[in-house]
Amino acid sequence: MASEDTTTQSTIARAYALAAPVILVPVSQPGPDRELIAEEDRLWSELHELVDSLPKDKVAEPGYFDEGWSAKDLIAHIGSWLAEAGVVLERIRSNTYRPDEIDIDAMNQAFYDSMHDVGFRDVRAQAIIARNRMMRAWISLPESSTEADRWISKAGPEHYGEHLPRLREWVQQVGGSSTRKGEGS
Repeated sequence: MASEDTTTQSTIARAYALAAPVILVPVSQPGPDRELIAEEDRLWSELHELVDSLPKDKVAEPGYFDEGWSAKDLIAHIGSWLAEAGVVLERIRSNTYRPDEIDIDAMNQAFYDSMHDVGFRDVRAQAIIARNRMMRAWISLPESSTEADRWISKAGPEHYGEHLPRLREWVQQVGGSSTRKGEGS
């Protein structure tokens, strides 16, 4: 069991290392909005710190959201929207993006249906990788794009901000701490 925890921690550490946004923008070239990057990073970190503070047995426990979502479902939901934003940014880069009406409720349901039975370790890895892909797609744009910034903001900081108040309450309700219960520092 200790070996499995060590392997899990090692896998998560590698995923976090891969997800660290590396933003290299030549000084003469306009790039992504640095304030938006900072806000996205700050709220992303808070989101994961809160989930990481939950006791292991509470991460997948329904109750975070009235419809029966768990904290794991929240991470899957956010990761799915980050993946969607990454696809949109690739379309913007290749000039194939067409702003369409999005049925957010239908997409949320599809994301929930496809990710609900996936284990937390995989959900977390998917979210980290989706964020990394989204950030890399954003910085690879040949020029600044208002639409790209809108997608980053909507999928990232605005979206995190919508969920953080309830997550803070949920963590407090179930007794989260600064270190996940059952794990060492």
